[in-house]
Amino acid sequence: MAPRPTWRGFLRVSLVNIPVRVFPATESSATLSFNQLHAECQTRIQQKRWCPHCEREVPNTELVKGYEFEKGRYVIMSEEDMQKVRVDSTRVINLVQFADDTEIDPIYVDRSYYLAPDGQMAADAFAVMREGMAGKAGIGKVALYGREYLVAVRPQKHGMVMYTLHHEAEIRSIDQLEDLGAVPTQVRPEEVKLAKQVIATFDAPLDLATYRDEYTEGLRALIDAKIAGEEVSAPVAQEPPRVVDLMEALRRSLDAVSAEKKKPAKATLPAAKTARAPKAVGAKKRKAS
Repeated sequence: MAPRPTWRGFLRVSLVNIPVRVFPATESSATLSFNQLHAECQTRIQQKRWCPHCEREVPNTELVKGYEFEKGRYVIMSEEDMQKVRVDSTRVINLVQFADDTEIDPIYVDRSYYLAPDGQMAADAFAVMREGMAGKAGIGKVALYGREYLVAVRPQKHGMVMYTLHHEAEIRSIDQLEDLGAVPTQVRPEEVKLAKQVIATFDAPLDLATYRDEYTEGLRALIDAKIAGEEVSAPVAQEPPRVVDLMEALRRSLDAVSAEKKKPAKATLPAAKTARAPKAVGAKKRKAS
């Protein structure tokens, strides 16, 4: 099913205003979610809004937003009050600076959204601006879901992608990690050379589509096995060996990779013979009582 736009407004660059729609670029439906149950009867737990002062459950119609300006003292903010704060970014993604797209540190990226022109009239201007932004990222602001975000916009294929960014004040400095105090500032050149050789053996064009969420796949297999009344045995967890001699470990890594590359390629079976999905690893039929 095609995604639905979550925001409509304008992409502004100087005096150019392009009507755009914003679509979520990621989805959470692929992840597994669990409900909290009462272990005794397996009934789903209810979470109620409880007022300890009135000692009763409070319906949604009686809820308001309050900001605590002193301990135990709140100022009430109504929806009408919230609408009074209408900054320019409420309807406009205003790009005020451009930089090379490689300058954005991934640690600042929060969420991703796609931009598309809102209507055929906007398509031509959208395409021109997309081509003009090649290799660049525009920095600006936009108001989404009740708050203003710092954003970066860059072209991607036929459209554009917008990243909401963390502000500098939200990023913790790596210098705060006391554990890094024990990391040496100088290393042996021969060890670095060997480490680079090991890394070079894994160097390949990046295609993130080849990576699967094996943990979620394993959870699904476990759930299916339990639904089918099967018992699943846990694999034996193996602790990775500790590195005692770094040079020796690096040499053995190179040898292992070389040996793996020398193995003959395995013949693959025709698709018709491999259509049947394998059973969950370690799954056994539960004996009838």
